[in-house]
Amino acid sequence: MDDEKLIELAKNASNKAYAPYSKYNVGAALLTEDGKIFTGCNVENASYGLTICAERVAVFKAVSEGYKKFKAIAIFAKGALPYPCGACRQVLAEFDDGEMDVIISNGESIKKFKLKDLLPFSFSLSD
Repeated sequence: MDDEKLIELAKNASNKAYAPYSKYNVGAALLTEDGKIFTGCNVENASYGLTICAERVAVFKAVSEGYKKFKAIAIFAKGALPYPCGACRQVLAEFDDGEMDVIISNGESIKKFKLKDLLPFSFSLSD
């Protein structure tokens, strides 16, 4: 799966977002090690603490279907580049072997990182 296709799937997922408060629709497409893709969108709530980001929706969908090894995640939103928040970085790190790609796009530019570079000192119970 190439980066452009993964971004397109994330963009499609962003169209399903429920973001009446921020008006910032985010979509994510998570690629498993064996090529399956899980998408997610942000879902806001009037009680802001109950809002969930697109990245975590995609991860939780994958894990609930038995997938725990991921190669890449693409995140899309129009406007500002959608860097994953700290909570999403930590959730992704739970399933990262150090090589997960994080691809972000706003339709005008694309950036690609390794998750370990976005969260170099993630929390772990094994350290």
